[in-house]
Amino acid sequence: MNSNPRQLKLLNTVRARGSITVEQLAEMLEVTLQTVRRDVQRLADEGLLARFHGGVRVPSSTTENIGYQQRETLNAEGKARIARAVAARVPNDCSLILNIGTTTEAIAKALLRHTGLRVITNNLNVATILSDNPNCEVIVAGGSVRLRDRAIVGEATVDFIRQFKVDIALIGVSSIEDDGTLRDFDLREVKVAQTIIAQAREVWLAADASKFNRPAMIELAKLSQIDCLFTDAEPPPPFPELLERAQVRCEIASKDH
Repeated sequence: MNSNPRQLKLLNTVRARGSITVEQLAEMLEVTLQTVRRDVQRLADEGLLARFHGGVRVPSSTTENIGYQQRETLNAEGKARIARAVAARVPNDCSLILNIGTTTEAIAKALLRHTGLRVITNNLNVATILSDNPNCEVIVAGGSVRLRDRAIVGEATVDFIRQFKVDIALIGVSSIEDDGTLRDFDLREVKVAQTIIAQAREVWLAADASKFNRPAMIELAKLSQIDCLFTDAEPPPPFPELLERAQVRCEIASKDH
């Protein structure tokens, strides 16, 4: 790589943030959008960055997710908008399952004022957040705790989830591929998520724009198994057509949420 100082600064900024929009980069670097787009294209061509609709992120492995702390800050503002949009649609006095992920943790925070919820989760972070809501019953799945992100996974978790039938499953994923496949990285996590989908009357997927066209190794589900997608930007082609074909409602969480 033989980049100028501006491109090096851009690259370091993306690596520090995990992902960022083109507009944010232009503002931080004090250059035009056109300049940022040219720099991003060059760095992406060299395999140093990965583009997604409206932004750029660090390249992904198909076999391993990026670290939890990095995911926690990755597009945090977009995830917060998604969380508020989801919370606005969740009625009081209903049953939910929330799975693993930083987006579902953001949703848990947005549900703190709801009443009469019964929430089952295999995410200790979600359980901790919602335990601050005195009007919410939290049921924690059994199983093995994955230390890096406090996820609970394994066959015991699958067996536990099978006991319930809930109104809504709120799930996150690592990848939505352009054939309509939802994917993730950990087989144990995938098996739990597949069980969650099977035990819900409705399945809502919460995924920020960086998840479109991101590679991951293990198939979790198809878009046709989802009832509603909440995201933070208009999905790029061919996803609008895929969503329509699969009859998935798509809600774009605007900055007004």
